[in-house]
Amino acid sequence: MRKIFVSYRYLLIALCTVTAALLYLGGCGGGGSSSTSKGTLKLAITDRQSDEFQNLFISIREIRLVPAGRENAADDDPALPVFAKYTTAKSVDVMTLRFSQEALGDVALPAGTYSQIRLILNPNPNGNQDPVNYLVLASDPNTKIPLTTPSGQQSGLKILGPIEVKPGVINAVMIDFDPNTAVVKRGNSGQYNLKPTGIRLIQMANMLETFGSIAGNVSNPFVNWSSATVSIKRRGTINDTNPIAAGQIFASYTSGKWQAPFSAFVPANTTDYGYKAFISANGFALYSSAAVSVTAGHETSLGEITLTPNQ
Repeated sequence: MRKIFVSYRYLLIALCTVTAALLYLGGCGGGGSSSTSKGTLKLAITDRQSDEFQNLFISIREIRLVPAGRENAADDDPALPVFAKYTTAKSVDVMTLRFSQEALGDVALPAGTYSQIRLILNPNPNGNQDPVNYLVLASDPNTKIPLTTPSGQQSGLKILGPIEVKPGVINAVMIDFDPNTAVVKRGNSGQYNLKPTGIRLIQMANMLETFGSIAGNVSNPFVNWSSATVSIKRRGTINDTNPIAAGQIFASYTSGKWQAPFSAFVPANTTDYGYKAFISANGFALYSSAAVSVTAGHETSLGEITLTPNQ
């Protein structure tokens, strides 16, 4: 499952929830240092359900933000602001977060655009100690299987944005964790890797106490569309100019086509309006869905969405 989006009113991406205003870092390629050039970033995490896994724990010791243009900076680069640093690592079981969110914190930051959030994980201990990053299969509930997290302890799991921090307001971003694509089995070894490609950022106006989701799978069997922007707008008695939720997805070549799933989190709609999804990608026609309804705690699926190249 995947989720992605940004909005003025509501928006979510799954993994952990943190309250934050999206801002550019002063001295890091944009933004200023006055109070009027800062915003508050709220960050949280949520998850999409998987029938394969019963538990999936990650142990987070630090969260850093990467301003646009600083993507190659080392993790300890002082230009990368620290969103959170935990004296005792924060252990999160993402499998408990379907249609719920766990707050990671909030911080005032320079306004601007950030290209990444980095989750720096605690390493699994050596020897016979229990792992801190691990999964439990639904078929084997008594066994903790360590997760291999390449570079998760050094440069961190790099979760791609972009996200925008607007000055003088609270900006909310959800980390959307999709265990179905973030966890990859290594052949027949019985080992599993944790990859950031299954983790996405969704920008929203506010954190939501209750919400549902709009999901779909974007694809093209012949052309690599690389990335696309998904945005959700209300249509009816309310017709949004700015999306209520929006985010970016990235294609990968699997099962004979370039594809990426998405999931956008929004409040349940009323009878006065529905939600439409818009998907834009360079070189392809704009996709616009029919208006759909969303119920809290449930997923509304748009199914397979095939992008059409421009003529």
